[in-house]
Parts: sequence; structure tokens; C-alpha cells
Amino acid sequence: MKTMIDLPYRDRYQAGRMLGTELSGRRPAPTVVLALARGGVPVGAEVANVLRAQFDIVVVRKLGVPWQPELAMGAIAGTTKVLDFRLILKLRISDDELEEVVTRESEELARREKLYRDGLPAIPVRDRSVAIVDDGLATGSTMIAAVRHVRSLGPKKLIVAVPVGSAEACSRLSREADECVCLATPEPFSAVGEWYSDFRQVSDAEVREILKGHRSVSSVA
Repeated sequence: MKTMIDLPYRDRYQAGRMLGTELSGRRPAPTVVLALARGGVPVGAEVANVLRAQFDIVVVRKLGVPWQPELAMGAIAGTTKVLDFRLILKLRISDDELEEVVTRESEELARREKLYRDGLPAIPVRDRSVAIVDDGLATGSTMIAAVRHVRSLGPKKLIVAVPVGSAEACSRLSREADECVCLATPEPFSAVGEWYSDFRQVSDAEVREILKGHRSVSSVA
């Protein structure tokens, strides 16, 4: 893991270019870049530009504790569900409460998939080298769901790549993926947004525009 990076990043686009440059030295370099929507999309788009790789998204939804939604008790991506059973048992979250959250977030995941893709099929990843990108890793729970989902699709190699993350999360992901590339692991670490000068929320419209633009370029190429 590299740590000699000048922080904060200006924005997600700058971070993506730096991350893409780092990944370009891998052999073989990833031929598909998948970005976690929404925050990872500007980062992943720049990585794909540097690598001249195909670009797509992975929609992941955090499963928040019913009375404290910002606290994750798991995450879902595609048909993959990852649960923090220790937390669920500690907080005495019932099966009904868990199922209610899973159902609601599954519906939102499906809504976003339809909205972002606008009828476009997912790019196939079987037997290909794939990089899964986000704007950073705090706990890593949503990225783990993404990795396990993409792993089920049969890629040849799976790399997790982020501009910044907690040392603990990057270590967790290095055990889930074939490789975890994290440009900076500053200490102490409390939130991804602390390490960006511009960390404004990525809109649905921005995700659609970036994804459509890359698909248009791919179809011409």
C-alpha cells in the first residue's frame, strides 16, 4: 500500500487519475473498471480513461440499523447479501426488522440499476481482469458486498482500488480480492470525505451522464 500521497485530493476526478496511473503499472492491467455508484463513479470513470478500459457500475446498498440508518449492519449488491451478524445480535435486531430493511433496500437497488443503466446491459466480466473502484474505504462493508457479487460472475482477476481508506478496511479487502490498491491510509481515519477538498454529493444525473458517455465511446471504438 502506498501512503506518500499529498492529501487532500482536489476532487474525485483528480483522485481517479492518480489511481488510474497507479493501476496502469499492473500486468495485466484491468480491462474492465466497475465503480460503486454513486460516489465511486467519477473516480472509476477517470481510472477507465487512463487504462483505456471498459467502464460500468456496481450498485450497492448499505443495510442500515432500523433506528440508526447511518450504522451499517450489512450491504447488498446484485443477489449478494453481506450481514454483520455480531452487530445484529448485539443490537437484538429481529428477523422481521432485518427483512424489512433488506426488502426496502433491494427495491431501491433495483430502481437505481434501472435508472442508471437506462436499458443498457451490464458489461460482461467473465475471464477478464477487473478493478472495482470507490472514492474511499471507511469500514469496507459495501465494497465487500460488491466484491463478492462480482466474484460470482467469474472474473479472471479482481482488484479493489481506492484513492484513500482506513488501514483496517484496506486490510479486510486484501483478503476478499486478489489485490487491494489503496493509495493512502492516513491515521487517524474517521471519514472518506475528510481527504477531499471537494466532496460534494454525486447526483443520479451525473452517474447517468458519465455511464452513457463511456458506453458511447466504447461503441464507437
